Amino acid sequence: MNEHIDEALELTRLEMDGEVLRAKLNQETGQIPWKELQRFFAAGKVVAVAPGLDLVEVAYCIATDRKAEVEAWMTSGRLAPVSDGQARQWFETDARLWSVVVKPWVLVQARADNS
Repeated sequence: MNEHIDEALELTRLEMDGEVLRAKLNQETGQIPWKELQRFFAAGKVVAVAPGLDLVEVAYCIATDRKAEVEAWMTSGRLAPVSDGQARQWFETDARLWSVVVKPWVLVQARADNS
């Protein structure tokens, strides 16, 4: 009986930890001009998240090493390093992007008004 209680408490703790991490990632998400991300792009550290995906959920999956979800997004092209062409377009249009850091990566997602 105590084993079941311990397991339930552990699951509850993990769920709470997950919610705390999601809240932290949400608070750390913000808009940033693409030009301020140039050095991270040059270092190969900027990853584009496709419109339609939840940026915070993607960050959470990366932070918690949820390989299956991350690999599925990468295979489908919905999560990928920012291409040179996309970087150039964002630079030329002075785009502002949603972003969140999940070390060592900077995840970015185009806003609806400057995709």
